[in-house]
Amino acid sequence: MKLRTLAPAIAAAALAAQPVLAQSATISDGVVKLGVLTDMSGTYSDLAGPGAVEATRMAIEDFIANEKPDFKIEMISADHQNKADISANKAREWIDTAQVDAIVDLVTTSTALAVMKVANEKNRISLVTGAGSTPITNEQCNDTTVHWAYDTYSLPVGTAKAVVQQGGKSWYFITADYAFGHSLEKNTADVVKKSGGKVLGSVRHPFPGSDFSSFLLSAQASGAQVIGLANAGNDTINSIKQAREFGITPKQSLAGLLMFISDVHSLGLDATGGMYLTTGFYWDRDDETRAWSKRYFDKMKRMPTMVQAGDYSAVYHYLKAVKSAGTDEAKAVMAKMRATPVNDFFAKNGQLRADGRMVHDMYLAQVKKPSESKYPWDYYHIRQVIPGAEAFIPPAESACPLMKK
Repeated sequence: MKLRTLAPAIAAAALAAQPVLAQSATISDGVVKLGVLTDMSGTYSDLAGPGAVEATRMAIEDFIANEKPDFKIEMISADHQNKADISANKAREWIDTAQVDAIVDLVTTSTALAVMKVANEKNRISLVTGAGSTPITNEQCNDTTVHWAYDTYSLPVGTAKAVVQQGGKSWYFITADYAFGHSLEKNTADVVKKSGGKVLGSVRHPFPGSDFSSFLLSAQASGAQVIGLANAGNDTINSIKQAREFGITPKQSLAGLLMFISDVHSLGLDATGGMYLTTGFYWDRDDETRAWSKRYFDKMKRMPTMVQAGDYSAVYHYLKAVKSAGTDEAKAVMAKMRATPVNDFFAKNGQLRADGRMVHDMYLAQVKKPSESKYPWDYYHIRQVIPGAEAFIPPAESACPLMKK
């Protein structure tokens, strides 16, 4: 494996298989190229960012070592700054001038929606692992977009339902004011009401945010038992920190509706112990997850989030489909991806549906109290396995025109 640097304007690293066998005549320009477009420096950089780039690199290296493809594989990466216009422009540049075949990660819903439209117009594949909004595979679905790790339908199926069952009947939402936050609030409110709870109100904060005092005081004044945080990354971390500083907790409970292990690590178990969260991946769940995660830890000195683990899984599955199809043409590769179950450390018997949703089990976790944690990154009790058929939008309820009713 030889690492080489591409032009600074593309801001990336390239990986090429060494040695390379005779090039396949059906692989465009003889190279399969992946572009990792992620948040490298902002609010989502810990949960995606450099870790997403490394996870993609690991997938490429492992695929070359294990599958011995007869085509080159290269990777480039860039910081989309959580901005849709930057993301769309970068996607066009990559596809038109760098011959990128698939764009990976796309944390932040606005960037994912922008890029998947561009990629589809140009017959390229979007492997969305970081963004969460259900429109990605629902009303705005297309036939070259894959949604891998989680979405805003699957998260409250675990967290909100569990909190209501534990007695948290009345809710108030603090919501990031963009597509992801709106989607997460709506999906969670639906689960709260269906589970026998009620919603007292909500307030929306700018994305990204830093000072949550006024929003927290509104939530406090509502008298709700549970304050649902319909945000993520540093926004969630800062919301939880400030709620403690203002004495809002433990009088009122917080529900982190999208929390990652990186958030728990940043906040510590004193601040998060006992909280419920829903995840598509936990590094310490079984021997397979531990083996891969320890390899990742050796490189990054931190355990992977479900987004970073999802990047590896989605990229490896994509490359297997390219090899099986004998081409990097998007429609042919998508057909192979849908026809092949996902069986790796991330998912067992996962299935890619016509709408692009990769259906797999999700996990209801409860954060351990400090006294319960026995070693570094020992943070979760897995309280429930949520079958994929329950975790994601049922086909009959899908608004995606690709789903046959």
